[in-house]
This record gives sequence, C-alpha cells and structure tokens, in this order.
Amino acid sequence: MLAAVGDVMLARSLAWKLENEGSEAPFVAVGELLAGADIAVANLECAVGVAGTPAPKAYTFQAPPIAAEALALAGIDVVSLANNHSLDFGPESLAETQALLAAQGVLSAGAGPNRIAAHAPATLEREGLTVAFLAYADVPVERGGYDPGTWAATDDSPGVAWLDIPSMQGDIEAASGSADLVVVLLHFGLEWELEPSDAQREQARAAIDAGATLVLGSGPHVLQEVEAYGDGLIAYSLGNFVFDGFWDPANDSAILLVELTAAGVAGHELVPITIVDGVPLLPAPAEGPP
Repeated sequence: MLAAVGDVMLARSLAWKLENEGSEAPFVAVGELLAGADIAVANLECAVGVAGTPAPKAYTFQAPPIAAEALALAGIDVVSLANNHSLDFGPESLAETQALLAAQGVLSAGAGPNRIAAHAPATLEREGLTVAFLAYADVPVERGGYDPGTWAATDDSPGVAWLDIPSMQGDIEAASGSADLVVVLLHFGLEWELEPSDAQREQARAAIDAGATLVLGSGPHVLQEVEAYGDGLIAYSLGNFVFDGFWDPANDSAILLVELTAAGVAGHELVPITIVDGVPLLPAPAEGPP
C-alpha cells in the first residue's frame, strides 16, 4: 500500500511547533496511518536547515533541521523537491536539505546538484516490488515577478527537474528498465483551481502514456479529481497536508491510499483530513449504536 499526501510546509508556525512540542507534533494525528503504509510520499514545500539566504520572492520557507526527523518519524519515505520552494534559500540550502533528509533515511526526487541528479529516480523496494519515483515542476511566474523557472537544473548547476513532456517521458522509459513501477510527482497547475487545467491533463496523461503507473499532483493547494487513465491512475492535486495560513477549501484535503501490484494499481481510496492550525486531523470516528 502506498500513501500519498500533498504539500508539507514545516516553516513559520510549524517550525515553532516542531521546536517547542517535538518532532512528532505536526503529524501526531496521522502518523500511524502513514507509518502503516509500505511507502508514504509527500511534496516537501520548503527548504530544511539553516544554510543560505532568502530569494527575492514573496514567500520563502525554511524549516529547522528537526523537520527531517519529523518526516522520518511520520513514516514518510520519499519527498518531491521539484517545486517552487526548494530553492527559497539557494543552492547551498538545497544541498543541506537533501543531506538532512538522507541522514534520516528519507529519499528525495526532482532536485539535485545538476540536471542528471535532478532527473534521476529515487528507488525503493517493498514487498518484492521495485518502485521508482520521478518528480518535476511547472509553475507560473509569481505575482511579484519572480520566476521559479530559473531554478531548472542544468548540466553544471543545481536546481529542480523542470517539466517538459519529452524529457519526462524519456526519464520514465529509462526508469522502467530497472523498476517494476514508476510513480511521477508533478508540481503544476494553478493555485485555488478546483478543476485540472488542460495543461495538467496533457502532462499527467503523457506520463501514463510513457509507462508510469501513478501520477501524484500538487501545486493548486486544493484537492482536484482522481482519474483512471489508460493503465494508470492520476491524482491531479492532493492539495495541502501540513501547511498553515490557508482557509477553506484548502484546509479540506485527503490522504490517497493506493494498492500497488506488479500489474499496476489494484485499487485506491481517499481518506479525508481537515487541516487545523496547519496540522492534519482525521475525521472523528463514527459513534456506534446506543
């Protein structure tokens, strides 16, 4: 079973919670569910550590080093760093983020010291299946004019894997040669839009067409539809998961549970969560008969 969640941002009030209430605090209500999955995956929407200086953009997020421990304790195995916040504090901070995650046994995909590393899969083996994770970003220029597209990793500079369909499809085909299943994480779409855009549909379906089994989307901060397409499954946006400063509908989200077999997706379920003060909570259990 794979458990997938949306945006995890552990700066601001979540940083205070980590440092004052402990590393389990942001995930205390959902940790058992995540840890019970064979693989748990998230989009990490912040840098981690103390290095670097903030980029000249509207929102810069840097969580304290304890955030890496918090992710591991919550049972999260893989995070995407292909988003518009991984380099909020520059390349030095990105390197520190990846080192802190690796020290806790948390794999990262979608960013690295050069293009080859950013486009390389993070690979796990569970229950006899080898699963490769690839991650890509495609987000618009910010309202203040800052362009995260300048973060695209090159042959000789660090950054994120920027989404273009031919490159993504080539990566998927290459990863399929050494993995039983390929999961693609896409940070794309438009914030607050409840319906996937035409571009999101084209990009996500292109991943399935190239051989991916599962596409996990983030970026809009709100839930979007889950679609069975071809031989795979697409969750266009899993919304927020741990994130403060938002209002409805962004605070109504879900955990996607996917049953994976060698043949692909055998079934899936959305478990609703509500975000209160930045922290995900599961629904109260239903009362039994009197």
